[in-house]
Amino acid sequence: MSDNPRHPSSSPAIAGDPEIRQRRVRISLIWLVPIVAALVGLSMVVQNWLSAGPQITVSFLTAEGLEANKTQVKYKNVVIGRVTSITLSEDRTRVAATIELDQNTEAFIREDAQFWVVRPRIGASGVSGVDTLLSGSFIGADPGDAAETQREFIGLEAPPPVTFGVEGKRFTLQTSDLGSLGIGSPVYYRRIPVGQVVSFTLDEDGKGVAVQVFVNTPYDDFVTADTRFWNASGVDVSLAADGFKVNTQSLSSILAGGIAFRAPNYSTTTEPAAEDREFTLFNDMARAMAPDDGPARYVQMRFDQTLRGLNVDAPVEFLGVPIGRVVSVNLDYDEHNKSFPVVVGAVIYPNRLGAAHDKLLGLIEGSDEERSAQLIRGFVEQGLRAQARTGNLLTGQLYISLDFAPRAPAMVFDPHARPLVIPTIPGSFDKLQEQLQAVVDKLSKLPIESMANNLDGSLSELRKTLEQVNSGVLPQLQSTLERSEQTLDNANQALADGSPQRQQVGDTLEEVQRAVRSVRVLTDYLSRHPESLIRGRGNAESPASFKGGSTSRELNTESQ
Repeated sequence: MSDNPRHPSSSPAIAGDPEIRQRRVRISLIWLVPIVAALVGLSMVVQNWLSAGPQITVSFLTAEGLEANKTQVKYKNVVIGRVTSITLSEDRTRVAATIELDQNTEAFIREDAQFWVVRPRIGASGVSGVDTLLSGSFIGADPGDAAETQREFIGLEAPPPVTFGVEGKRFTLQTSDLGSLGIGSPVYYRRIPVGQVVSFTLDEDGKGVAVQVFVNTPYDDFVTADTRFWNASGVDVSLAADGFKVNTQSLSSILAGGIAFRAPNYSTTTEPAAEDREFTLFNDMARAMAPDDGPARYVQMRFDQTLRGLNVDAPVEFLGVPIGRVVSVNLDYDEHNKSFPVVVGAVIYPNRLGAAHDKLLGLIEGSDEERSAQLIRGFVEQGLRAQARTGNLLTGQLYISLDFAPRAPAMVFDPHARPLVIPTIPGSFDKLQEQLQAVVDKLSKLPIESMANNLDGSLSELRKTLEQVNSGVLPQLQSTLERSEQTLDNANQALADGSPQRQQVGDTLEEVQRAVRSVRVLTDYLSRHPESLIRGRGNAESPASFKGGSTSRELNTESQ
C-alpha cells in the first residue's frame, strides 16, 4: 500500500491491470518564424540555382573600375551577369574576373565572344562611356556565333569597332606602311563616313601591312572590283599653276587618319565585291585614280653632277608626261676619273604613253621586254637623254626629264643590259651655273684695282673743277645776269608810251617803210621798161602812174 494521499486510486490498481495515460506534445507558435525563413531561403536557393547561368573567367591588364559583387556585365545596356570575384593571375601580370552569367546567355560563352571594360574615353574618334561617370564602370559583352564554347576569355582593352549584329562587309587593304591609321579610323565614300578600320597586322615577310576595314550596309554595295582605296589622312597641300589648293576629308581624318574609296569615272563595273576581297591602299587620290600603269620597267641613269634636291618618289617625265618615279639615289665611284657619279634608279611605265606606245611597239617584233628595250634604243639613237631639271624654284626640288637633245654626242646603248642605262646630259640649272661661273671668272680677270684708282683720280679732278666753278664762275655768272636784268629794265623804260625814244623809233620805221615801197615801185617799172636803164626815162608815163595818183605823185616828187 502507499502512504501518499494524493493518489487514492493507487490501491485499486494493485488488484487490476495498470492504466497508462498519454501526454500531449504542445508546439509553440514561435517555431513558425524560423521554419518560414528556412523555407523562403530554400526557395531562393532553388530559384537562384534554377536561374543561374554559366560561370566564366575574363582576364584584363588591370582591375581599374571593377568591384566584386558590384560590377555588372551588360549587353546593349541590359544586365546579363555580375562579377563575383577578382584575383591576380599566377604570374601577376593580369587580373582574372570571375563572372556569373544569367540564364539563356549561351551565346556569350562561344569562343569568339568578346568582353571589355566600359570606362570614360576621349579619343580622336569621339567621347564614349560618359554615363559611367555616375553609374561606375561595367563590363561590355558581345556575343559570338562560333560552334565551339569556352569558359576563359582574354578581355579587350578598348571597345571593338564593330559589334555583333552590325551588317556590312570586311575588306583587306595592302599597303607598305600604316601611316597615321589606327583602329577606329574612319572610312569615307565621297566624304561621307561609311565604315572604319577594325584591325591591322604586319605581313609575314615584314614588308607590308594588311589593314582590315569594315564598310556598313548599304554602302558596301559601292565597293566593286574596280574600287580604289587611298590614304586620306592629314592635309593635302599643293601649289600649282592654277593656284594654292588644300584638300582634306574631315577634321577627324586629320587627327585620327582615314581611308577614302571610290571607283574611277571610266569604270563600268557595278557588281559589288565579295567580302574579304583584297585591295591596294594607295598613298593619295591622284595615284589611286590613275589608269592602270601596266608592267613596270626599271632603268638607271648616271649623272656626273650634284643632285641636291632630287628625292625618292620624284617624278620622271617624258616630253612633259609623267611616266614613272625615282626609287633610289646612290653614289658610285669612278676609278678612272676619280669622281663620284650619282646613280639614279627609276621605275617607268611605258603604258602611260597611251596610243603612241601601242603604235611604236606594233612596229617591233619580239617579247614585250625586248620590244621595250629596242624602243628605248631607237629613242637614244635619236638623241633621248635624261636631264635633272628644277621643278620648284622655291623649294629647289628636282625631277628627271627624258627629252630629245639633237646636239647631244652619240652614246652607245646596250639593249641587253639589265637594268637599262639611259645616257644623261647636264641639267639646265647646271649650265646656268657654268655660265655664271664663266662670267665671274671674266670679271675676276678685270684690272678692277687700277680702274678704281683711275676712277678715284678722275673724281678728285672733278671735285677740284667743281670747286673752281663754285668759287669763280658762278659768282661772275650771277653778276652778268644781274646786269642783263638792269639793261632790260632800262630798255623797257626807254620804250615806254610817250617817250622821245619811242617817237623816234616810230618815225624811223615809217621812213624805212616808204623807202621799201619806193624800191618796190621802181622795180616794177624797170621790169616793164628795161630800156630806160640805157635811154633814160622819156616822156612816157611815170613808173607808178598805174598804181594810183598818190603813189605817182610821191614818186615824181622823189625823182625831182
